[in-house]
Amino acid sequence: MNQSSPTLHIAQRWQSINGHSPMTLFLQQFHPLSKELKKYLDANTFTRKIKKGKHLVRSGETCEHAYLLLHGIMRGYVKDSSKEVTNWIAYENCLVGSMQGFINSATAIKNIQATEDCELVGLHFDCIHYTYKHFDEMNSVVRKILEQYYASAEERALLGRLPSASLRYERFLTMYGHISDRVQLKYVASFLSLAMETLSRIKNGRLKQAV
Repeated sequence: MNQSSPTLHIAQRWQSINGHSPMTLFLQQFHPLSKELKKYLDANTFTRKIKKGKHLVRSGETCEHAYLLLHGIMRGYVKDSSKEVTNWIAYENCLVGSMQGFINSATAIKNIQATEDCELVGLHFDCIHYTYKHFDEMNSVVRKILEQYYASAEERALLGRLPSASLRYERFLTMYGHISDRVQLKYVASFLSLAMETLSRIKNGRLKQAV
């Protein structure tokens, strides 16, 4: 009896999404991928689930994978003494992981925590570096992703420098309005460098105006 081919096993593994890994489908949005690269990505990606409140990585740990967030919300935070400062929020179709680990194999600076039950698809950093050498199109893909990453980082930096609390919250709703009801208020307040009382007052004021 003939054994099934590895390609068939991969296709069955991702059969609910046209035979391809969600990571493959995500990356091809940035640049067309060769058949060979798609096969490599499909074979080397895997799924991972993180329960609400659990961490994908903690500060000081080594993060060796890039992840695509399929379902759920995650936040990045750093500790200032005993205080947790949220500085990053991710949702469906965002890439998550440690940039320090990807660029120079350093340990993570921020903690990454699931604020909802999350499902992700991962790819080892070594696999990404392999694709640089063997698939020219991957260099274009990652360049475009990094451009998007730094544009988002600039947006977050500007958000914290807006002069008034109301302007910060308005900008937050522009950027994250589609998930704002899914993020706990204390994390939003921390993200905007606002006191909980201030953010609650602004939010309640908006609700009254809408009535």
